[in-house]
Amino acid sequence: MLPKALTIAGSDSGGGAGIQADLKTFQELNVFGMSAITAITAQNTIGVQGVFPVDLKGVEQQITSVMDDIGTDAVKTGMLLNRDIIEIVSEKADHYRWPYLVVDPVMISTSGSKLLHEEAMDALIHKLIPKATIITPNIPEAKVITGMNLSTFEDRKSAVKELHKLGPQAVLLKGGHEENSDHIVDILFDGETFYYFTVPKINTIHTHGTGCTYAAAITANLAKGLPLTKAIHEAKSFIHLAIVHGFSLGEGPGPTNHSAHRFYSDSFLELKVDTE
Repeated sequence: MLPKALTIAGSDSGGGAGIQADLKTFQELNVFGMSAITAITAQNTIGVQGVFPVDLKGVEQQITSVMDDIGTDAVKTGMLLNRDIIEIVSEKADHYRWPYLVVDPVMISTSGSKLLHEEAMDALIHKLIPKATIITPNIPEAKVITGMNLSTFEDRKSAVKELHKLGPQAVLLKGGHEENSDHIVDILFDGETFYYFTVPKINTIHTHGTGCTYAAAITANLAKGLPLTKAIHEAKSFIHLAIVHGFSLGEGPGPTNHSAHRFYSDSFLELKVDTE
């Protein structure tokens, strides 16, 4: 039977991130995608022009409708926007006992728009993150959650440990915002071992939806039954190729290329995995 994955996130009218990126990724990785939309955003490559929350009952009913009939092998969360939505998702996680829960703590869009209300941070940290199989913050998000300075690699390792103390089974700190290196290093910590996923840094502005796509690829791979480190390894290959072959669309940063793995798999440059 085809593996299934549910994404609970916001809609991106520009098609590069959010629900749209998640569903494209699921499809590319041979996983049947389902969705519960938390907010409708009016956005394009230039920025976010408007955010329109879905009624709380609507969010809850979308999740219930999918779960009571179809079920899922894995769940990903993206833009949850406010405390009430986070609490509903947390309750559903308990009720349905999702096999895998990937929490991408979306806070700010690439263009700088806030996608998580300040009052929702406590609920994210204390109610949802502890139930996650893995959380996938980028460096700015990890700074906000931990309040730590992440200017050095050792700082980031320390932050990953602090994030793990919040209760998730594993933490993947994405290194894409690192400015002083010609390589990107993502740090995975499962409570015992550090894993480092390293790829060359790509000089491009066309990275819209990178975080959503990466987390969705991890979710899809978990839904297919891959072990966590293998799921991340495959997802890193997927997103790296998507960035390498991203393209210009509109007047601002374009999207990643979700189908790149089908056409350019032999051109993958380097993915180094180390452990500590």
